[in-house]
Amino acid sequence: MEKLRIRGGRPLKGEAEVRGSKNMASKMMIASLLTDEPCVIENIPLSAETDITRELCEHIGSRVAVGKERICRLVTPSIRNTRLTELTRKNRIPILALGPLLHRQGYAEVPVPGGCPIGHRPINFHVEALKSMGAQVERRPESYFVQAKEIHGADIDFPFPSVGATENVMLAAVLAHGKTVIRNAAIEPEIFGLAGMLKSMGADIEHDEKRRLIEINGVEKLHGVEARVMPDRNEAVSFAVAALATGGDVFVHGAREQDLISFLEKIKEAGGLYEVQADGIRFSGSGSYRALNLETSPHPGFMTDWQQPFSVLLTRGRGESIIHETIYEDRFGYTRDLNRMGAKISVLTDCPSGFVCRFHGQGSGHTAVIAGPAKLQGTEIVMTDIRAGMAHMIAALVAEGESVISGVEHVDRGYEKIDERLRELGADIKRV
Repeated sequence: MEKLRIRGGRPLKGEAEVRGSKNMASKMMIASLLTDEPCVIENIPLSAETDITRELCEHIGSRVAVGKERICRLVTPSIRNTRLTELTRKNRIPILALGPLLHRQGYAEVPVPGGCPIGHRPINFHVEALKSMGAQVERRPESYFVQAKEIHGADIDFPFPSVGATENVMLAAVLAHGKTVIRNAAIEPEIFGLAGMLKSMGADIEHDEKRRLIEINGVEKLHGVEARVMPDRNEAVSFAVAALATGGDVFVHGAREQDLISFLEKIKEAGGLYEVQADGIRFSGSGSYRALNLETSPHPGFMTDWQQPFSVLLTRGRGESIIHETIYEDRFGYTRDLNRMGAKISVLTDCPSGFVCRFHGQGSGHTAVIAGPAKLQGTEIVMTDIRAGMAHMIAALVAEGESVISGVEHVDRGYEKIDERLRELGADIKRV
């Protein structure tokens, strides 16, 4: 089992280049299943998530080639397999293949979604939406069996703007009979990156971000496409926080201001320094940081995937900071490891004073109170998910002494060769 040995205390300095978005690339690969013509996806990240999605597509019947130049070529002339429960690596991607498989084959069986253990994933949103579009869904012990004679348009109003459910409906609606309206849709940049690819394939999609409304008129056929993956917002934030928390100075190529507005606002509030340039953003560490309150929320709010690394920065803040997590109800498990390193973090089941979210009164620990500044010490850590793993790595870079981190397959799924890229910035990090 591979581990990372990290000796902290070194400010990170230099330049880092953001790879393509993991969350967007995998969905674009799934979208290629909607046509039997070749598709070319540029700026694909060479991460384990791409490997997992490639395995899924090849299992279904795709021919996939991913080159070192980060170009992915896919073609699926026919569907060979609609039973995806046999895949060796389970995650949440297979359920997104339902729309393409229903259109091309009429039925599919997908495993109950896996992925990172960060709280309940609202799969019921996916299921109810597909039912309203004409699908019949059978819940089996370890899977969902879905079939449909015809997928038709529907008026869908999500109780909460779920990214995955919005993507699932889009992938089903582009070839459906009639018009689909998605209300309270997720409006993340990755959503509209996927929509842009689908439109280039011939889909008829319109959206209104202010109203969280997406309208899709189904078409008879989609064709091949050349598309490009947007820069990974989560990766940009990870490098930014690592630079700030270690008191370093890092220019992050590919970081885009329009994708990071709510993050940059909190950096400024905390006293961090950044400079937006034409091809990226420079982040410079400060001697000390101010405590602050933040709440995760759907885009354009502060992204849930950003709170874990940001919490490490807040351990350096003067005073008491509060993070209110409103997307997933069980995403503060990593704080136990930070506390073992010397952080002073309390996880509460109550919402902060003056705020009420959908987890209010459910007894889930969704509010973190961080007292700072705290001096972190190296220790042994086991990663449990991608973003928590990045928080662990940043904490180790900040801490005095050596940390040994296992479970690195999690960050490998979300980040391409992250240890090597941090080492290029001066980090004392070894994979053993």
